[in-house]
Amino acid sequence: MPRQQTPGGVDRCSRLRSTGAAFTSLTALAAMSLVAGPAVADSGAGPCALTRTAAHHSLGLDTWNGAYPRPERTLDAVMVFLSFPDHRPTVTPQEVAGDHFPATSEFFERASYGRFRLVPHPQREWATMPRPSTAYGIQRDWAPEDRAAYLRDAVATADVRVDFSRYDVVYFVADPDAPGVDSDATKVVNFDRPIRADGTDLRRIVTVFEQHPPDRNVLAHETGHVFDLPDLYHRPTDGKGDWDTYVGDWDVMGSQFGMAPDLFAWHKWKLGWLEASQVDCVRSGSSMHTLQPLAQTPPTGGTGGTRLAVVRTGSGSAIAVEARGSAGNDGETCTEGVLVYRVRNEPASGGGPIEVLDAHPRTEACWDRSVYPPLADAPLEVGETYTVPGERITIEVADRTPSGAYTVKITT
Repeated sequence: MPRQQTPGGVDRCSRLRSTGAAFTSLTALAAMSLVAGPAVADSGAGPCALTRTAAHHSLGLDTWNGAYPRPERTLDAVMVFLSFPDHRPTVTPQEVAGDHFPATSEFFERASYGRFRLVPHPQREWATMPRPSTAYGIQRDWAPEDRAAYLRDAVATADVRVDFSRYDVVYFVADPDAPGVDSDATKVVNFDRPIRADGTDLRRIVTVFEQHPPDRNVLAHETGHVFDLPDLYHRPTDGKGDWDTYVGDWDVMGSQFGMAPDLFAWHKWKLGWLEASQVDCVRSGSSMHTLQPLAQTPPTGGTGGTRLAVVRTGSGSAIAVEARGSAGNDGETCTEGVLVYRVRNEPASGGGPIEVLDAHPRTEACWDRSVYPPLADAPLEVGETYTVPGERITIEVADRTPSGAYTVKITT
């Protein structure tokens, strides 16, 4: 992440044996490794859906990577709280759990229009690791052997209390005040080969090293990775410069600090939260589209109307058009309008699979609140027209309806 501003009742010995054997492969751990998985057909994707590639967290959505849980139902998440011999926790597990829930569950409930429910199951007590916090070398770019040692100890420690077969998502939450804990190290660790524990495969674990209180929306971001969503920020190779040049405030996978952090409509399409009828596939010529603001709650019993218009620009790229307004997860936005962005299926997580196109490149907005002011005023307003650079695609915002929807003319 970028940094800017119940016991299961399973016999202890048998459970420790089950996890111990799995850890013989921990040298294969990689925090950002590609986890292969079976393709699951998505017949509702349509002709504008990009093909899923081998890129880590590819934004192709013609099929679903079966190695990841798809958040279209209720998923259960266990929170294991880890303490260390070199520090006695000064906060309770309940207080730390309250840093993240119910806020994270509410974020996803709003983003999914109530189609997905994330249920946390926080453990009631701290589980003490066998070594001091300073022994694990915890940091953002973690040495693989140190990370493997931490996870080996964490799973063995947790396995005494937790039946992993009961959960879809696993959070290991470290004592925020332990001397060796680095808040910059919070991330999802993927396993090249799953760990077998309690008869289930652990393919990834969210390792949380946040301060108390934590960064805003940090667990929503990390949980997004559990659902195969990519990092949308740009990490400078020298560690200097701005991280938010790709998407600015406009998606939590870009920045957990964003003013409008709701997930892009493309992400919601991928996750199954938008139906095919809510995505307009734009053909050649001119066409009119009525786009409902992305974060607006649909009426009871309704789908909420069209949320996304897509123009294919090649075998691996597309232009996406959606409306953003001040509601739901986007309630703190300082600008509203029609947002245009480019999607590509080949770039891996962190490589710019989505880039917001700035309809006002000579101006910026919200310099006191935005994570990247040049993109804070990227959306088109009523009466404005934008031609996509390098493409014969023009987007014109003709009107806004009394309900807040935008009438958009797209010419290709």
